[in-house]
Parts: sequence; structure tokens; C-alpha cells
Amino acid sequence: MTHHFIIGKDAALETSIDTMHAKLAALGFHIEERSWLNPVADAWSVHIRDKDCPLLFTNGKGASKQAALASALGEFFERLGCHYFWTHYYLGTTIAQQDYVHYPQERWFDIPEDNTWPDELLNDELREFYDPEASLDLSTLVDRNSGNADRGICAIPYQRQSDSATCWFPVNIIGNLYVSNGMSAGNTATEARTQALSEVLERHVKFRVISEGICLPDVPEHVIARYPSIAQGISELRAAGFGILVKDASLDGRYPVMNVTMLHPNDQGCFASFGAHPRFEVALERALTELLQGRDLDALAGFHPPGFDLEEIADPQNLEIHFVDSSGIISWEFLRATPDYEFNDWDHPGTTAEEFNWLCDCIHQDTCEIYIADFTDLGIYSCRILVPSMSEIYPIDDLEWDNNSIANDLRHTIGNLQNLDIAESTALLDELNQRDVPDQQLVAAFIGLAADANSHWKTLRIGELKTLLALHSHDTDNALAGCEWISNFNQIDPARQKIYNCIATLLQLTDSQLYNDSLIQLYGEVNLTRSQELIRGENCFADLAVLGKDFEKSEMHQQLLNAYRKLMG
Repeated sequence: MTHHFIIGKDAALETSIDTMHAKLAALGFHIEERSWLNPVADAWSVHIRDKDCPLLFTNGKGASKQAALASALGEFFERLGCHYFWTHYYLGTTIAQQDYVHYPQERWFDIPEDNTWPDELLNDELREFYDPEASLDLSTLVDRNSGNADRGICAIPYQRQSDSATCWFPVNIIGNLYVSNGMSAGNTATEARTQALSEVLERHVKFRVISEGICLPDVPEHVIARYPSIAQGISELRAAGFGILVKDASLDGRYPVMNVTMLHPNDQGCFASFGAHPRFEVALERALTELLQGRDLDALAGFHPPGFDLEEIADPQNLEIHFVDSSGIISWEFLRATPDYEFNDWDHPGTTAEEFNWLCDCIHQDTCEIYIADFTDLGIYSCRILVPSMSEIYPIDDLEWDNNSIANDLRHTIGNLQNLDIAESTALLDELNQRDVPDQQLVAAFIGLAADANSHWKTLRIGELKTLLALHSHDTDNALAGCEWISNFNQIDPARQKIYNCIATLLQLTDSQLYNDSLIQLYGEVNLTRSQELIRGENCFADLAVLGKDFEKSEMHQQLLNAYRKLMG
């Protein structure tokens, strides 16, 4: 068999692919390739998923078909090893009470009555960083996956790269602020760590460039020509009518980051793609393949035109969109003809160990500390790297104001709607209002449920839930306000929205019997009957099955938990 080696990898692609396929099969995961794309020369991408649980999926990209598949499988392993596939979901009461919820090495810290930080949880510097005003309620650091407040705060050990000191990071902080940033898997530890730190620096520079409206220098054509396969892909994109800008994002050679930006002449969309690696060629290739990952040429439309409001562009919500799929707004300042930096022809080649050490030095020069957790129990090395003050995806104050554990104490009440009495419905409505939960938020995401595709749970939003609670509680004012929100939101299932429109009408008629014939003509007799039933507070939650302590009434959630149990042994 021919073996193909690519820069930055410590094994042949064929070896990596065969090894990962075998390890996944041994664990009980059955991978299927769902979508291959090759829109231009030497730019491949693939979508893979687990046949038994389609919520477990990843995407891969590369300059060849083998490289893209190895990338997708590597990402699949990183998300298994770091348990990222389950980070947004509730693991159920059963798992929450097992010897360990996340990893055998986890440690649980009691929540002190005086709300002081336990001595060994984080360290002095990190406590100051995450809780600068000493105002954080430590009970909010209970992880959303277990929701087990009686057990306390679950933490995972991380080693500080500068001195190998162990630091215990709450799972809640990792899930709230870092999501998937800094995760990687690889043939060796140094290969994976190099990839993880490269991604940290890529996103750090990307956010800085976007939020500050930095104009990057163009890469000279003769430099691009050094890499024929990359040059050909760029040439094909330009020949297809796209404006393609190739830029040095190293900020005067400081960081190993490159940029490829697409300008769409038909809709004026602007899409900025970044890539990072100690080697110039690899960083540039990643920027190009990231631009095309999961997209054919006809899918490069629909992005935002450049914007003028730098405050809006620097807003965390816009930066979050750039993290998810790079489709946020870019400043016109980014497109200036006069760059803020000179082009730097940088390159830092070496073994993966040397490249990792160079990246550590690069980050340490910014006076940032690097914390690493290694995960090897699945037979493929994976790691998660945190660089406080550099690798956060969400702002620190989310721990206080938008913590994902907010629904921990409401989860089972919401999952048991059909059995609530009027007083309990009233209390739940009051809690949702007091916590200022956004009406547009999906209830499934709020409580960590993997909802079945055709269930009411899949599309139920907080605003609709509050409306149903108000109807059940005979709270006419809140019910009417909820119906008006549903009408204005206009993203609820049309059949349900029609009923809420009918309810709003009935609530505003002094004697609806006088208008019965017209109401039937407008809404239909079945909808009118159902609306009248809801106004009486009857069967308000009929379509919302009682979920159970492990959300066993959701088939999709059970698929997710079954997949998790494969890791638990």
C-alpha cells in the first residue's frame, strides 16, 4: 500500500485512518461518510457521523481525500476523548450518581456555606481571573451534565505547562467559556498539542483582527506560487468569479496565522477564513480548506456584506458566530488598501515536539499560562488545552449572567409538565421570568435535552412554554402577552401559531359566543375547540411527554446516553 505523509503529522494518513477506524469499531461506534466535497483542486472536505447516534458527527478538511478523512476521524476522537459531544446535554440521574460522571480522575468539591472558593479549586490567579469582583455564586458552578448540586462542583485536573503544577478546573467553567476551543487528537501527544495550540492562536488572532478592524497585508503572488496546489485552488476560485484575498495574519511575524478572504460579487458577501500552524504552508492550506469545508461553490453565497459599526462587529455575539462558522460580519477597515502591518515571510518548521515548544514560547511571551489535560483511555491520544485570557470563546461574565447551569434546579420540573398543579405552574412561570430567560431560547437546549425530531419538545421555546404555563395558571394577562410574542416571533409551527392567534382573539372578546360562527370560519372548529380548552387550563401540556429522570421518553436522548456509556465501559 502506498503511504502518504503530510507536514505536521507523525504517521502516514493511511495508518492514522486504519488505526482510528479500528479503535472506533472496538468501542462500538460505526462511522459512515455522509458527504464528500471537492470544489477546487486539492481542497477536500467530508462529513462523518455515527450510525447509531447521528448527533455524534464531525467534519474534516484537507488537501487530499485521505487528509480530509483523517481530519474528520481525528476530530471525532477529540470530541469523544474530551466528551465534547455531550457537553450541552443532561446525562441523567443515573449517571449523575455513579462513581464518576466525566472521568475517573475527576474530583468533587463541596460548596462552602460562606461561598468562599475551596482551597484546591483553581488557584489564586485563576480565581481572580474568573471571579474578579468576588461576586460569583459558587453554586452556579455545578455542571449542567450531572446537575448534581448535592455532590458539589466537579473538576478535572490540568497541568500547567510552565511548571507542571496541577490545577483543578470546574467542568462548568470549561463548558461555559471554552466549548471546543483547544481540543485535539493525534498520532502522538506533541502532534495533537501542536494542533490544539495552533487553533487557540488562530481564534485569538481572528477575534482580535475582526474586533479591532485590523487590515492585514496581502501575501505576494510569488510567495503563493511556492505552493502550487494552494495556488491552483486560489486560481480556480478566482476563475469562478470570486474575489479571493490572501493575507498574512501573523501581525508582523508574531503569530503563526494566515487568512484567505472571499468576496462575493453577486451579493457582496464577505467571508474571512483563518488557519494556523508553525509552518507557513500548513497555515495557508488550512485557511483555504476552512473556507471551503462543507461548501460547494454555489454555497459561498449568503454571507454578510462588510459592516461599518465596529462596536457591533466586536460584539461577543458576532464573534461567537465567527467561531461557529465564520459567517459573522467583517469590518470595511479589514478591506483597506493600506495594511496595519507589513507582510512577514515567516516559517517555523521542525518536529512536532519542536513546533509545540515554539507555540508554547509564543503564548508565554504574551504572559499567558497554558493548562493541559491529557486523555488516553480510548487508545488514541487526545487533549484539551486552556489558555486563560486567550482561548475563551465567551466572556468571563457569562459565568455570572449566562451560566449554562441555570436550568439545573428547574430541569425535572420542566420535564414533568403534565403532572404540575396550578400552583407549581405559577411558581415555574415566576422562576422563568425572574431568571430573565430569553423567550426565543429552545427549551430543549435550556434543559439539556436531545429532543426527538417530530416531537413538540424539539421546537418548544421558552416564550411558548411561559404562555402554556400562564394558560394552565389562568393568568390571562401573561397568556395574552405570550400569544402576542408568538405572533410577532413568527417561528412557531404554523398549526400551533394558529391556535395561539385564536386564543389571543378569544381573550379579547367580551362574549366569544356571539362570534362563534365567524371564529369557526376563521380558525376552524377543531382549533377553536382546542383554544377554548387551553383557556380553561385543560390539557395544556398534552403534547409534551413526561421525560423521566434520565429523559428516557426521548429516543434521541437515549441514543446519546447509550453512546456515552460506551466510553464509561
